[in-house]
Amino acid sequence: MSTLRDLVEEHTSLEPDDIEHLHRLAGDWQIVSDLSFADLLMWVPIEARGEYVCVAQVRPTTAPTAYQDDQVGRIAGGPEVAHLAIVRQQGRIWREGDPVWYGDMPARHEAIPVRRRGQAKVIAVLGRDTNLSTARTPAQLELNYLTTADDLAQMIADGSWPPPRHPGETTSAPRIGDGLVRLDATGKVTYASPNAQSAYRRLGLAAHLVGESLAEITGRLVDDPLEGADATDRIHLALHGEAPARKELEARGATVLMRALPLMPAGVPIGALVLVRDITEVRRRDRQLMTKDATIREIHHRVKNNLQTVAALLRLQARRVGVPAARHALEESVRRVASIALVHETLSMSSESSDEAVEFDGIVDRVAAAAVEVGATVRVVVRREGDFGVLPAEIATPLVMVLNELLQNAVEHAFEPVAPDEPEVVVSVHRFRKQLHVTVADNGCGLPEGFDLDASERLGLQIVRTLATGELRGTIELRRRAGGGTEAVMVVPLAKR
Repeated sequence: MSTLRDLVEEHTSLEPDDIEHLHRLAGDWQIVSDLSFADLLMWVPIEARGEYVCVAQVRPTTAPTAYQDDQVGRIAGGPEVAHLAIVRQQGRIWREGDPVWYGDMPARHEAIPVRRRGQAKVIAVLGRDTNLSTARTPAQLELNYLTTADDLAQMIADGSWPPPRHPGETTSAPRIGDGLVRLDATGKVTYASPNAQSAYRRLGLAAHLVGESLAEITGRLVDDPLEGADATDRIHLALHGEAPARKELEARGATVLMRALPLMPAGVPIGALVLVRDITEVRRRDRQLMTKDATIREIHHRVKNNLQTVAALLRLQARRVGVPAARHALEESVRRVASIALVHETLSMSSESSDEAVEFDGIVDRVAAAAVEVGATVRVVVRREGDFGVLPAEIATPLVMVLNELLQNAVEHAFEPVAPDEPEVVVSVHRFRKQLHVTVADNGCGLPEGFDLDASERLGLQIVRTLATGELRGTIELRRRAGGGTEAVMVVPLAKR
């Protein structure tokens, strides 16, 4: 089957930017099809022949299709495409045709011009073809869907749909299966689908959405005030004609993915379309996978480091041996140990934490002592300020892994190449508003210029970041210490998940 690009390049002379726009439209048009209860067919003209070729098609998930056979690649001409020619010549949406019969199935044809933003040229025509065999009196849901579909159709004709994609954003298309909320120009909810109402109930809203300010409600529900303010800003941006990136909202253990889209038919902001999808279970599984992955990488990291230490000792011994045969044997052993380290790259293992609570202070003290014994190249003092107290195992397990990595990193790297007179690493902790605030600080050489934790390729720091933000659902920051050295600041929520 030929792709959209293949068909366009074979039959037309459209510019690369035009083809890219058609690609983006075909990536986001499922929601237009579903809201319209109609098939969408993308037609491009074959100029020399007065014909049109269908380069893409999407069927609705909300209604029967008007075409049992795939239309992509079909070339049509004559009276069959007269309405497409009218749309290209006049640059307007065409709706005035009588129903067309395919055997015993009636269908309604409409056509929408496709333009790029800021361009007057019609580069393609969308056929919007509705199967009328199951037509019935529309209820409130259908009426709201059709109204919204008409607004999006006008935006396609204006060139303002689909909105531009944000760098790094996934290309998953908006779906009618997502909860749909329609806002008027003031941000009030004029319609909320049952799925949207259910998603907001998961976030903790007991009342109905209709008539409420969605931005205010969303900001109030989200657990993190800063995240709530960000979500509010995104809704306001959509109301003013912008299309912000998707946003995940978390409240009461639930996670909802929100996407706010402006409604601007004919360039006039009339409100916004907000899509919300309950992804609580998806994120729960993601966290489990992240935990397993981080555990596997931690095992690999420790075993690999230990084997490298053994290899280093053997290499040191080889340098001190004067007998060539013995030196060769030791060098062979070094290579064998290194090969075993590579095997550990493929090992997989995960640990399961129990539901019991543990006294965490003794664990931290033992981890700190081990880090100094194994990793310190100078005499380093590690001390703890404050008490962790009793922690549930689901928090204690990943937290001890993070602290172990931070302490090992500090005693191994913080005091090179020049150590202060009294090398020291301090682990301080206090609880505040159901949060655990932990700082691991040293008085060493400090971070290198331009250091970025998110961009660091060091495995240990990647493990720290993954566990802190994933399994622990907290935040972590590595920064220069005011008095010299480095400090890692971590905030971990203690609320039951």
